[in-house]
Amino acid sequence: MTVNEIIDFASAMTPAEHYAPAAEKILKGNPQQSARNHYASPCGQFSTGIWEGAVGQWQVNYSEFEYCEILQGVSVLRDADGNSRTVRAGDRFVIPAGFSGTWEVLEPCRKVYVIYEKADA
Repeated sequence: MTVNEIIDFASAMTPAEHYAPAAEKILKGNPQQSARNHYASPCGQFSTGIWEGAVGQWQVNYSEFEYCEILQGVSVLRDADGNSRTVRAGDRFVIPAGFSGTWEVLEPCRKVYVIYEKADA
């Protein structure tokens, strides 16, 4: 490996993948999303990039660990018991594998994500 293999998010020309949650998971709004997955490890367990989401709410069920750094916008994470946490620009946090609940974007959101998919036991 050389420094030429280092991924610089500021200059990466990764095309955006546009998608939406499955219709049965959408609770409100039209939460269109896009991701620029700047890096995926050869083993497929580690990836990182930039995610953007439009206003809306959908169900989530994390099989992976995810570090998030909110760059813009406001979102609310709610767990299955109804507890909530509001996240906004500047917030940094980890969502553990096994988290289940909802993600709601209140203001268009942009985040850096780092995902580690746990190996099958």
